[in-house]
Amino acid sequence: MLQISALQLAEILAGIGRAQAAIVQGLENELAGVRSGRIVPALQNAAHMRDHPEPTLVDLPVRVCLNSMGRIPPDPAVIARDLERLISGTVTAATTKDQAAAASAPAPAAAPAAAPAADAGGGDAMDFTKPA
Repeated sequence: MLQISALQLAEILAGIGRAQAAIVQGLENELAGVRSGRIVPALQNAAHMRDHPEPTLVDLPVRVCLNSMGRIPPDPAVIARDLERLISGTVTAATTKDQAAAASAPAPAAAPAAAPAADAGGGDAMDFTKPA
């Protein structure tokens, strides 16, 4: 029987998210504005970002796809932590709806010089448990 770890599943989800983001980029190259006008709103709707900002196990793959479309790719270790948290059913009491919404929103486009500073602070771009 095959047993897959949370990190392995997270790597699979990150890879699928990258493939989906590449398809969206290809569509954007052919049909300017389709990403922001049609695809991103549909993905945000599918991820239930407005309905319940605290991600669920069903919403996680869509949110990984949304984060894959940003400049900073999703970190499989962070996805693995979120998978373990969601599967175990534990929710941190410190996480409010506003914090969850801010943390699960796609990363804003930052200047390339700002990216190393964010990594130096130890922040994770896809950690749904901490505010951005």
